[in-house]
Amino acid sequence: MRKREIDHFLRKMLDMHDNVSDLIVTVDRPFQVEHDGVLKPVPMDVTIDSLTPFQTEIFALNLVGGDRRNVEQLLRTGSCDLSYHLAGKARFRVNVFSQRGYYSVVMRRLQTQVPSIDDLTLPQIFKKVAQERNGIVFVTGATGSGKTTSLAAILNEVNDHRPVHIVTLEDPVEFVHHHREATFNQRELGSDFDAYAIGLRAALRQAPKIILVGEMRDRETVEIGLSAAETGHLVLTTLHTTDAGQTINRLLGMFDTEEEKQVRIRLADSMRFIVCQRLLPKIDGGRVAAFEIMGNDLRVKEVILQGESEGKTFYEITEGNRAFGWCTFDDSILGLYQDGLVTQETAVAYASKRAVVRRGIDRIKAARGEKVTDIEGLEMDRDYGRPARQRGSD
Repeated sequence: MRKREIDHFLRKMLDMHDNVSDLIVTVDRPFQVEHDGVLKPVPMDVTIDSLTPFQTEIFALNLVGGDRRNVEQLLRTGSCDLSYHLAGKARFRVNVFSQRGYYSVVMRRLQTQVPSIDDLTLPQIFKKVAQERNGIVFVTGATGSGKTTSLAAILNEVNDHRPVHIVTLEDPVEFVHHHREATFNQRELGSDFDAYAIGLRAALRQAPKIILVGEMRDRETVEIGLSAAETGHLVLTTLHTTDAGQTINRLLGMFDTEEEKQVRIRLADSMRFIVCQRLLPKIDGGRVAAFEIMGNDLRVKEVILQGESEGKTFYEITEGNRAFGWCTFDDSILGLYQDGLVTQETAVAYASKRAVVRRGIDRIKAARGEKVTDIEGLEMDRDYGRPARQRGSD
């Protein structure tokens, strides 16, 4: 299997559907693509009902090529990350990894056009995020929930309005930003720097106003990121967490117990926004994003410093600041349900607090004049509790 054959297979996989997000190559399965969150097999010119270990290994090694660093990392750690360009068609973020002694490949398709906040119909508070001058902004969610796309839209908004220097540290570079108002220097892990902490430390000497860090993976990166935020930079970054409370706890968990108080103080002062994302299946196919968005005020600072307690949780604070554009996942999901984008079952399944969403759905149904219960035919039992001799006498 040569490079041109690899490219032929990739083209066939991409042409299978209009909205392919991931390409999967693994032993004992055919070539597969993920389309709207669902894996589907891809028929090829030659019948391949299930890939052999030899085929997946040749496929993987062709993608890795002669890059010594990636080969060494694959052998030493069991996986490696790289980018791959399919001429005239697409760019990919690639992860090659071993499982049960065989090699598998997952290829995430990268978008070529930088999206805007309006194109993605993101909440308008994203434009306020783009106006921040310093501090740290966390965009969180599971893998594939659109964190990188949202960050690209924020940077695109900056590029339209602010003449500033932006340094990005990515793994790999996904969206290529062209210079407009802003000046971009986009650096890729592996080819331009060896670790996020090293790249972030170097970025502080490169006179940026905004630094994008692809992911806060370790304590050292978090510590340097907080230092950058405290010294007048705006730091945008991601974490694999599900909500605001888990984000704070994850960050604190990277530090020793005796350091926790100091880290809480630094986070309370530096944090500007925590934006959490989930992708929900739409009624007509495709997926739509739901958000939890929390900014920073005196109550948020207090909870970061003291920890959550009854009556003082990030969820309750966010609920109380809807007027400022903040929202919980449940608020966002109810909005999607009201707009007819998701089903009742989907809304409840993805909710943070299912009871809250169920009550919200009942209110929406009542406002529409729809039934809110399937229970029918109830009537008052007028004889309940009356002596037998009095029943039926009325």
